[in-house]
Amino acid sequence: MSRSKTGRTAMFAVAAGVWLAAPVAEAADRPAPDDSSRWIVTLGASVEYGPTFPGSKHVGLSAMPSFDIRRFDEPDEKSAPDDNIDYGLFDLGGVEIGPVIGIRDSRSQSDEVNLKGTYAVDWGVDAGLFVQYWAIPDHLRLRTEIRQAVSNGSGLVVDVGADWFQPIAEKWLFSVGPRASLGNDAYMRKYFGVSEIEASRNGGLPAFSAGGSLKSVGLTAAVSYDLTPTLTFQIYDRFDRLTGDAADSPITSKIGSRSQNIVGISLSKAFSISF
Repeated sequence: MSRSKTGRTAMFAVAAGVWLAAPVAEAADRPAPDDSSRWIVTLGASVEYGPTFPGSKHVGLSAMPSFDIRRFDEPDEKSAPDDNIDYGLFDLGGVEIGPVIGIRDSRSQSDEVNLKGTYAVDWGVDAGLFVQYWAIPDHLRLRTEIRQAVSNGSGLVVDVGADWFQPIAEKWLFSVGPRASLGNDAYMRKYFGVSEIEASRNGGLPAFSAGGSLKSVGLTAAVSYDLTPTLTFQIYDRFDRLTGDAADSPITSKIGSRSQNIVGISLSKAFSISF
């Protein structure tokens, strides 16, 4: 899953987060009547260096926002840098389930001169459910996200992963885990298909019918450091190897790369608010 291009279209969310931080910080200074009315809100942003669109061999800088909210009496649950925005609604015997929201990548001819004649892909929002289970509490987490495109018609994506979290000393946390991502027919056609019309306009890319399949396997690793009890710095890397039709697509095999790597740094701040 490439996230770099989407971040450019999500910059407004980062600005909104900064704007919201001021009143939230003020709310943190007010005495709360009891813990049941207090919440912890975490706002953050990441700067990433990675592919300009799924399958691209060219890289660039982008930004991504992050957001989390939990009740004051809930533990601060560990997460991976490529988790999308979620909220746990149900806990069924240790299996957490809830809604999740993500941002879909965009692609245009300006990203790659050899894409001339192909249709642009608008950035978009996707939404769905996440399911996760801590096989070993605080250490081994299994997670799945199922997300359907809401705005750009790019279909369904299923992301599956596992993460091992290992504290190092008092303020350091290391995490690492494998990833697999699947896309349905609509997703694969949108990002990796080449229609007859596009092929005739381009002249260099052959027509290609991409079908739903496993699209990538990879690994994510991260190191976090608590600068203060409420301020955390993180550096991370995600490597994906495109597979199936995503790898065989001429967009990948002729003008792009099957290897997709994203390096990022992030900063997040937690605030206490009361209602």
